[in-house]
Amino acid sequence: QVQVVESGGGLVQAGGSLRLSCAASGSTFMITAIGWYRQAPGKQRELVAVIKSDDSTNYADSVKGRFTISRDNAKNTIYLQMNSLKPEDTAVYYCNAETRASRIWGQGTQVTVAS
Repeated sequence: QVQVVESGGGLVQAGGSLRLSCAASGSTFMITAIGWYRQAPGKQRELVAVIKSDDSTNYADSVKGRFTISRDNAKNTIYLQMNSLKPEDTAVYYCNAETRASRIWGQGTQVTVAS
């Protein structure tokens, strides 16, 4: 089994930065991809950024050039560095780990960007 726990959300002014962390534990060798999704009130959950086992990355068009996903394999942790934040980035951010058999979600962390 794999578990993920997010941290690092908060309140920031527009134009500011935040870094989210997602620590994975358990059978982390089973993870084929791990990344971030977000869900704003009244909207569907959407992909923000993902990093795969071959280190390739994908980003939502809305965050390209502003957000960077990275990982520290020694710590089994991924990060989402968010710069130039906008009010429309306000959402609950979820870490998601994929294995061949399942998808594991964290509890989410709130990011609020004030205008």
